[in-house]
Amino acid sequence: MWRRKHQLHYSVRACELRPLARWETVKSKERPVNSASMHTDSVYVQRKSITTDALLYIYKLKLKLEATKRELASLIARKREYLSVMKQLQLPKREVKVEKAEKGLLVRVTCEKGGDKLVSILEVFEEMGLAVLNARVSSNIYFAMEAIVVAEEEEHALNVKSITEAVIKAIERQ
Repeated sequence: MWRRKHQLHYSVRACELRPLARWETVKSKERPVNSASMHTDSVYVQRKSITTDALLYIYKLKLKLEATKRELASLIARKREYLSVMKQLQLPKREVKVEKAEKGLLVRVTCEKGGDKLVSILEVFEEMGLAVLNARVSSNIYFAMEAIVVAEEEEHALNVKSITEAVIKAIERQ
């Protein structure tokens, strides 16, 4: 028995699912599929696909979270190592030593970085009438300076105590 199918009916034949055109007919052994049942099946497939995608996304997020936690733990360990090395160095807060050298005085300054400490110290030397013959300056971890100074004129005396106090005041201004 042949009959005409409407647009809302579907044909199921050998795993083929397609809507029937108006002019197509179906043999009686083929059963027409109702569009309502097809809608339910497609919603189920869509929900399953959405669920699978969501689970995959959650799994990827978990992997990223674990990687971030490992990286954070590594950075914290590096920070601890760095801090322990810095504590072992035990940098002096402020140290000024003035000693007699062959050609004048050797001035050694060690203190925290920051400010224009070099400029302040050189200004103090200039005010006291001292000339710098040779100097080495470093400011990697802390400020360090070694300088050999001599009196510019004979009338300026090289007093170790006064030079030390003047350099300490210059450092404290910064």
